[in-house]
Amino acid sequence: MFSSPETRYTVGDDRVAYQVLGSGSHDLVFTAGQWGQVDLEWEDPSTARFLRRLASFSRLIRFNSRGTGLSDARPADDREPWEHWVEDLLAVMDATGSESAAIVGTIDCGPLALHFAAAHPERVSALVLMNTGARFTAAPDYPEGWPKEVTEQFLGFARQHYGTDKWTRASNPSLVGDERTLRWVSKFYRSAGSPRNAAASFENQMRMDARSALADIHAPTLVMVRRHYKWMTQAQARYVVDRIPGARFVELPGADASPNWETPDLILDHIEEFVTGQRHGGEPDRILTAVLFTDIVGSTEQAARLGDAAWRALLDQHDHTLREQVGLFGGHLADHSGDGSLSTFPSPRRAIECAQALHEALADDGIQIRAGIHFGEVEQRTDGGVGGVNVHVGARVMALAGPGEVLVSHTVRGILTGSLLSFEERGSHRLKGVPGTWPIFAVNPG
Repeated sequence: MFSSPETRYTVGDDRVAYQVLGSGSHDLVFTAGQWGQVDLEWEDPSTARFLRRLASFSRLIRFNSRGTGLSDARPADDREPWEHWVEDLLAVMDATGSESAAIVGTIDCGPLALHFAAAHPERVSALVLMNTGARFTAAPDYPEGWPKEVTEQFLGFARQHYGTDKWTRASNPSLVGDERTLRWVSKFYRSAGSPRNAAASFENQMRMDARSALADIHAPTLVMVRRHYKWMTQAQARYVVDRIPGARFVELPGADASPNWETPDLILDHIEEFVTGQRHGGEPDRILTAVLFTDIVGSTEQAARLGDAAWRALLDQHDHTLREQVGLFGGHLADHSGDGSLSTFPSPRRAIECAQALHEALADDGIQIRAGIHFGEVEQRTDGGVGGVNVHVGARVMALAGPGEVLVSHTVRGILTGSLLSFEERGSHRLKGVPGTWPIFAVNPG
């Protein structure tokens, strides 16, 4: 989990939650429109990384409009939802001292941001839209929109499946197979709004129309749409581009609604270059962590002896125990395939204690593992995994371990000098692909 910036509220009868991060020379508002939960989004590594990269070249401003997330309910008056949204954004910009900002909006943000840019051109330095447009539904003079039957199909699907994994898979197909992130995104959608509120919001979105605002927009505009995104067509995106002087169009690969998980660096590069005039690219996120590798001893022989069905059942039990123990010791399961695993921990001691607990718990199931631990700085990947030389060191240390052993590098041994843990020297070894020789130690039981 990543620490989020302080959440603050605008002052007034209705309070709007917002966050500010970064100190760049360009103010940038990033919003998905009427949906979000600014605190919860920092729990997902890919989302947190995306936001930190935005803040690396801007002063990033984020908010929950009224009726969603951490903000108060929308006023029960006769105004249109976009009018409330414009009012909320003005209040947040005033509260943060932002005279003018680049507005970066995704999904349902199109009509909202376009109305804002037309009504308050002095407050918009640039406009970036992704997977969104000026209007969603078709009209006699707007054949680019969704036909009536598609609109009804979408609303029916939303009413039945919003907040479920089925909705999440349909919205962001790249998450299929990533059960951890898929479950988190479903939780996020549920936290952003209830199914009834979500359905009401989607119905409002189908009535929104910002086409009349296009002629009054003079801010530099970039419109991006994914090639295979099924809820916004290129024709709808190009409609906006063709009616704003100088607007640029970029076709992105993929099918996800959100930018966080599929080709995020490509999207961030386009935004950075458009807003700042330069493209520096993001430095890999690096953290200091303990890496624990485990491997089932004699897995091939066991699989042959037990047969496919029994081996699969044994692996399922192994996986359950692995996730349970890593979680109990405050770790993160970064990679798991077949009979091997990679987890990260905030300290070497926790990694050792987890490895010892795994040995004991899995032995009861007739499973023997070997374990290796190293401590160092690693790169965080957007998929929640880790990489870099120190990860390779951990893997090489594990490869030296025998059944039931926990081996550690000399780095781990040095950090834990003076602790109650005791170690036995196992000599110096050359680790494949890693320079120099490495003293290796075994953790003594007890």
